[in-house]
Parts: sequence; C-alpha cells; structure tokens
Amino acid sequence: MLLAVDLGNTNLTIGLYEGTKLEARWRLATDHERMPDEYGMQILSLLQHSGCSPTQLHGVCMASVVPPLTGRLIQASREYLSQDPLIITHQTNLNIKILIDDPSSAGADRIVDAVAVRQLYGGPACVIDFGTATNFDIIDTDGNYIGGILAPGIGIAAEAMTLRTAKLPRVDLTPPPNVIGKNTIHAMQSGLIFGYVSLVEGLIARIRKEMGNDVKFIATGGLAELIAGQTDQIPIVAPWLTLDGLRIIWDLNHPQDVNRPQDQNPSHEEKKP
Repeated sequence: MLLAVDLGNTNLTIGLYEGTKLEARWRLATDHERMPDEYGMQILSLLQHSGCSPTQLHGVCMASVVPPLTGRLIQASREYLSQDPLIITHQTNLNIKILIDDPSSAGADRIVDAVAVRQLYGGPACVIDFGTATNFDIIDTDGNYIGGILAPGIGIAAEAMTLRTAKLPRVDLTPPPNVIGKNTIHAMQSGLIFGYVSLVEGLIARIRKEMGNDVKFIATGGLAELIAGQTDQIPIVAPWLTLDGLRIIWDLNHPQDVNRPQDQNPSHEEKKP
C-alpha cells in the first residue's frame, strides 16, 4: 500500500492507496507546533483506524509547500513507518515538461495537480485548487505545465475582513439565501461566496480567451465543492486530485511496483449535472 501525503499551509491531506484505489483519506489541520513524534503517532493512529499496519506500506510519496514542517514529516515517516519518502520537486520524474520561467519556483502541489490532470483528463486543461490560496494550473494540448494564476483563498479573504474591521464578525462559509443580504452575516457571505465565484468565472473566461474553448476545468481542494457548486463553469469536482497525482508520480518513479492498469478517471470525482 502507498501513503500519499500533501502538506499545505492550512491542511495536511493523507491518502492510503491499494493499487490505484483510494482506500482511505483524511484532511487534517496543519499544525506548525507539532513535533515529528506527534506526527508519527497521528499517522499511526490513522492507519490503525483504517485497518492497515505500517508493515503493509511499500512507500510514502509527499508534496509539501511548508518547508519548516517537511523535515518533521520525513523524520516521522522514517521512524514510525520505516519508509524514506519520495519528496516531489521539479526535478522528480514527472513525465511532463514544466514550461515556466523558473521551474524550481513551482509549488510541489501545483506540479502534482498538473501531473494528475494530464494523466486523468488530458490537455488542454486547468485544475483550480481551492486551498489557502486558489491556484489555477494549466497544461497545454501536449500535457505540459505552462503556468497558471495565483489568487488569495476565500479563507484568507474571510479572515482579513474580520481582522481588519472593528465590527464584522467571523462567518460560516456557506451561501446565503440571496445575493442581496438583509443582515451583516448574509451580506458578508454573499460577498465572500458569490464574489469569489465571480472572480473564478472571470478568470475562466480570460483563460478561454487566451487558450480556446476546449480547455477542461477541474476543481479540487478543500473548498472545491463549495465554489464549484455555485457555477456551471466547472463541470468536474475531484476533491482528492492531488493525492491521485502523488500516486501517479510514485508509479512513474517505481515502475517495478506497477502491475495493474492505470485509472482513466479518479473513482472519487464528481461530475456535476
């Protein structure tokens, strides 16, 4: 079994694969104070809960955009799982070209999403990853990563409204009943949710103008279903796409472990009606 680990600024996402099947997945809060032993014990507890023993693991594949925590998770993997993880960088065997000015500047999560989209959907395509930041990552017709767009995440916007104002409260990120809010809570929710949907739709329109109308759009990340559910411009939601990408990259770098055909589509994607 393979353990896929995506370490982001807000969430630590972990997936357990049996072949190409995602047997279990967890989305946890990233804790910058947690020590390697704490991470190790937490991962062991998750594996135990899923009925998996560390001895059943044949590998750990990891993408991280939090350098101070990367070493702690590597140490936890070595000491508690007896696995030396494969850490994704632009120099890893990815089976795609990274056609940007400085490939080393591309975040590991963005690279992994691009690999997953190329394998599972083909190009041209754009994966929109709704996390701490909102990443638009684009592959061309040949499946090569050609760049993207970075925007502040909706959570950052919500937090800024609360911290930078004297009277605005924290609100749940849920759509209000109407665009025009009748109270402060609904007015804030409208601006956050519907305003963010408009941002996404506007960027989608500009991407289509630059690349053509045959670009496929796929949403992933913790807030993917929330935003994609408010627009008809993102037909596919694949919340665990980054984990799929980690599994695909592991297979590329460990072909001896591959004895089954690759998925054509992630089993956990949701195609919107």
